[in-house]
Amino acid sequence: MVNPVLNNSKANFFTGLAVVLPALLSIGAVIWLFGTVSNFTDALLFFLPKEWTHERGGEGAMYWYWSLCALGLAVVLITLVGRLARHYLGIKLIQVADAVMLRVPLLNKIYGAIKQINEAFTSNKTTAFQQVVLVEFPRVGIYSIGFVTGAQHGEVQCRTAEEVVGVFVPTTPNPTTGFLVLIPRKQIVNLDMSVADGIKYVMSLGSVAPPYIPPSVALNDPVTPNQPPL
Repeated sequence: MVNPVLNNSKANFFTGLAVVLPALLSIGAVIWLFGTVSNFTDALLFFLPKEWTHERGGEGAMYWYWSLCALGLAVVLITLVGRLARHYLGIKLIQVADAVMLRVPLLNKIYGAIKQINEAFTSNKTTAFQQVVLVEFPRVGIYSIGFVTGAQHGEVQCRTAEEVVGVFVPTTPNPTTGFLVLIPRKQIVNLDMSVADGIKYVMSLGSVAPPYIPPSVALNDPVTPNQPPL
């Protein structure tokens, strides 16, 4: 009698855990993200008296609603910067700011690297990612998602026996870091997914894969993939 009750309780517990855990993790992630971002955006409210924004007479953590206001103010300011950046005057100001940042020792290395990575993910120019591929990395028999950054030229190409291609293999869930590998072109497997879908796939730890219909199925089966068989 005890075992059926215990087994039933255990099954109920794990069922409830499966229902509650995703919600708790999602809420926790949002709270963590809000707290992390607010540590930066709270500084935007420097013009307010401290007794308005902090507990215990100006000491301690900022009230959550003021942090929310600071976050909203940050969104507005970023939007205004984006609008300004689309006009001639804004473009010139950004060029001046870039020149200043790139002249500061040490800061110029960090700023330049981050700017190049950001452009690689957001730009439509030829320097951006060109193709999503599969490469055998970090060893033969194990495949990793990569992004073609372009054919290598100059010394790198001259010193290799085969034509090699530069492929960026990102880490997950943060695709802004990773490894640059130079791989012979014939060892690369091209994928049909777009660069945006490839980035989503990496950031989701492989859980959000874009839909794909094998060519043989697409040619031989006129029904849609989600249509049940007759």
